[in-house]
Amino acid sequence: MREDDPVPPPASGRGDWGRAIGRWARATLQTTQHSARQELRNAAPPPERLLWQQLRARKLRYKFNRQLPIGPYFADFLCRELNLIIEIDGASHDRSVDYDARREDYSRSRGYPILRFSNADVMENLEGVVSHVQATLAQAHPQSLPSTGGE
Repeated sequence: MREDDPVPPPASGRGDWGRAIGRWARATLQTTQHSARQELRNAAPPPERLLWQQLRARKLRYKFNRQLPIGPYFADFLCRELNLIIEIDGASHDRSVDYDARREDYSRSRGYPILRFSNADVMENLEGVVSHVQATLAQAHPQSLPSTGGE
């Protein structure tokens, strides 16, 4: 051990370094996701902002969040209680068909149904979009809690 080294090396050569690195990696990933999420929310196009005004603060009875990560992807809007994703597609989605298909397959494989609306639908028929979301929410069932083994 060097004189200026403040922490002695672990006796077994491993110690808690593995756990510490794991915690650091998780914290780094969370910070990166938080930054990306914040960036996506700040750069939200007008249709997303408009629909968010209808979804926020449990206006439709269920809580929605914006730009939440689902694995390596971000959902425009997510209702965790129902595992429901709402996506607003603009012109950029026309150029990323393969990416969108992978993202949709990934989300659906993890139990997240997806409602898709175009920017034009939201801007020109917000009332119809909200009605469609309400009808979907009315048919959805909250995810049941896992059994604890008791009665």
